[in-house]
Amino acid sequence: MNNQQITNPKVEVPKGMALNDKDHIGGILSELKCMEKNYAVALTEASNETLYQSYKTMFNGIAALQREVYELMFRCGWYPMEKAPADKISQTSQMLTQEWNDLSQGNA
Repeated sequence: MNNQQITNPKVEVPKGMALNDKDHIGGILSELKCMEKNYAVALTEASNETLYQSYKTMFNGIAALQREVYELMFRCGWYPMEKAPADKISQTSQMLTQEWNDLSQGNA
């Protein structure tokens, strides 16, 4: 393992054609991500405040569940991440800040 990777010890699962825990949880995570995106769209298209608040409550619940499932996969070593260099993080932050400022000032 290189030192740029952030991971936990991997929980081994059976290999082969049969679905295992990693496959099932990965499928759940994928579906939750899709649901989260769809609720985000529904929020932008809600026709009244009551409907908007209902969608927002459901969106928040799905977003929290999606995060829990992601963290479970990360703890099991099934979802490793790589460290980003500090200069890359700083560069991206500056770019996004500039874009936000441009949008806020109407210069986009």
